[in-house]
Amino acid sequence: MIVDKLYRNVSEKGHVCVGLDTDYSYLPEAFAAKFSSKAEAVFNFNKEIIDATYDVAACFKVQIAYYEALGMEGLKAYSDTLKYIKEKRQISIADIKRGDISKTAEMYAHAHFTGDFEADFVTLNPYMGINDSLEPFLKYIKENNKGMFVLVRTSNKGARDFQYILNENSMPLYEAVAEKVQELAEENLGECGFSSIGSVVGATNNEESTALRKKLKSSFLLIPGYGAQGGKAEDIAAYLIDGNGAVVNSSRGILLAYKNEEDGEKNFGLYARKEGIRMRDDIRAFI
Repeated sequence: MIVDKLYRNVSEKGHVCVGLDTDYSYLPEAFAAKFSSKAEAVFNFNKEIIDATYDVAACFKVQIAYYEALGMEGLKAYSDTLKYIKEKRQISIADIKRGDISKTAEMYAHAHFTGDFEADFVTLNPYMGINDSLEPFLKYIKENNKGMFVLVRTSNKGARDFQYILNENSMPLYEAVAEKVQELAEENLGECGFSSIGSVVGATNNEESTALRKKLKSSFLLIPGYGAQGGKAEDIAAYLIDGNGAVVNSSRGILLAYKNEEDGEKNFGLYARKEGIRMRDDIRAFI
């Protein structure tokens, strides 16, 4: 299962997930000027980042919104980025946060698990119902070696607007979602003991992390919020089981690592790599 490959990657290379949330404004001006379009420049920037970090990163997360914002050429850059990650034999997460139902969900699953936008994992929003929102994706997990990360508790401040509302059993909504995700995870376990049905759990609300991890004991975690959003390495440690079971995303921290270096614009890939290694070692220090 794809989760077994992800588990091995974490064991061998660390917990870093490189977030390719690539805004055109992030690119060094001289580098961007070499290309005829913003989308072409973004893709080539991504290639440099992937080449520089693939041996120190467990996986790569590609946030589709940054590519949609560039129109049709942007979607080609998105597709080309996913294909390049696959060419390098790395794991891709399509950060699409889809959450529709019925036939629409079937089409989303088909679009992002096959064809031009094919990825290894997708991120999904379960709030229209666990079965309705996730069911169409499950056959790809069972038959096509794919995976999902379901939004359980996110790292943004607005998470408390809804995710912490108590249900009739005085349980926060995010915990109720976690219980449902864990049920699905138990039905789709890999050899590593974790499931290809993973969860998105933010790094910046650590006070509940131990209890939440107990509810999600079989679910591999995607943890946003490290670095620019305030999450720290010690926040990550509570989510790990025997040092594994989670990847930690960093986007701006890695993509913009070159900004404070004198020769950064000429060597942005090098500084992305250095930041990936620093982040990897920072997390490992708390295990």
